Amino acid sequence: MKILKFLLISLGIALLHISSLLADEAKMAKGLEIFNETAGCAACHVLKAAGSEGNVGPNLDTVEMTNESLTEMVVYGLGVMPAFGEDEILTKEEIDTVVYYVLNSAGK
Repeated sequence: MKILKFLLISLGIALLHISSLLADEAKMAKGLEIFNETAGCAACHVLKAAGSEGNVGPNLDTVEMTNESLTEMVVYGLGVMPAFGEDEILTKEEIDTVVYYVLNSAGK
């Protein structure tokens, strides 16, 4: 009985882990789509993982970013970069997704 309980708990933990990995993969795929298509970030930024070679904005593979700093940049813009959050060009969810994608892709 104890072995069965242990196996069921182990199976549950494994399923949660697999579910989390699949959710991360889906979020990364959506982030890539937003980066390359919806927001068009690839037109201005280099990000090797996205296959982008823009030369207007900073190279995202080499610049140091945090979740907070990147989110602020996407929402409010800076210089020639438009504000994607102020005029609701991107939803909050899309901003969170593209920020997640960039932070987890940069330098890879």
